[in-house]
Amino acid sequence: MRFRSSRPEASVEAPGPTLPETMRAAVLDAPGEPDALHAATVPVPTPILSEVLVRIVAAGINPIDAKTRAGRGACGAITSWPATLGYDFSGVVVQAPYEGHPFPPGTEVFGMTPTPRTPGTYAEYAVVPSLSLARKPTSLSHVEAAGVPLAALTAWGLVVETALAHANQRILIHAGSGGVGHFAVQFAAYFGAHVIATGSPRNLDWLRELGAAEVVDHTAVRFEDAIAAVDVVVDLVGNVHDDTGTRSLEVLRPGGLLIEVPTGAWTGFREAASARGIRSTGYKVIPDGSALATIARLLDSGAVRVFVDRVFDLEDAADAHRELEKGHTRGKIVLRVSDD
Repeated sequence: MRFRSSRPEASVEAPGPTLPETMRAAVLDAPGEPDALHAATVPVPTPILSEVLVRIVAAGINPIDAKTRAGRGACGAITSWPATLGYDFSGVVVQAPYEGHPFPPGTEVFGMTPTPRTPGTYAEYAVVPSLSLARKPTSLSHVEAAGVPLAALTAWGLVVETALAHANQRILIHAGSGGVGHFAVQFAAYFGAHVIATGSPRNLDWLRELGAAEVVDHTAVRFEDAIAAVDVVVDLVGNVHDDTGTRSLEVLRPGGLLIEVPTGAWTGFREAASARGIRSTGYKVIPDGSALATIARLLDSGAVRVFVDRVFDLEDAADAHRELEKGHTRGKIVLRVSDD
């Protein structure tokens, strides 16, 4: 005897017009300079298993995007071209795996895609694992929310899960005004740590507003000459500029912790830290929807905020990458993909 399931095999679609077969996207035909990014029409991706299909309203721009575009970063994992970059997004669910799914069609969500395993968020639609989603903070616009996921989850992993931020702990955060940095300063301060942040002159007062107890103008003074010993260094710079990573060892107490974030920016940090009796680790972001939901509550409460420096249209993704690579962004750069 055959039994027919009462549950439909296809994903549950939002009511309304049939989804299009193609969409606008900013794509990459091969690694290159920012101008390698260009507008194109590509197929709308198809969700499988527990994935949902999201209509993207806005997409965040991150340094890993620029590295991948240039042939570094995650470029080696791209298996077909043209490729669509982008991890961050804020948008609306249009297809869910089943009727009782936690994020039914019509839900405003934000989160991360596993790019380049799947096409990224520089596009009108993206497929997203259910466990990498959270409901969008109600207090934020889609543009603001799109600047949160990768940077905030990275900062959360660095400060809360790895450094275990707590009262009376001294944490030095390099590049505190950047995308990850401005969240890291806020999370560390929220959990009671004494936060010291490095930045440029125009950002010092802003870093204090975010919760930094001490700020260091890296253009005027060497931080190792200006601060007392710290328990943790969150290094978002590495040795690319002025040996920031190596110099950080000078301010860490014995047994302290160095968290080295930029990939490839200081390949010998583990050995150098060990020789000084200092613990060390790298870090890779975990796209955890549960952690993102906690961050959303902090954003809605006003305890944490996101700062969006510049907004570009999807077709101007190349200009967004050029702006990012200048290295002077306060907070985040975001692409506006479609109407809210």
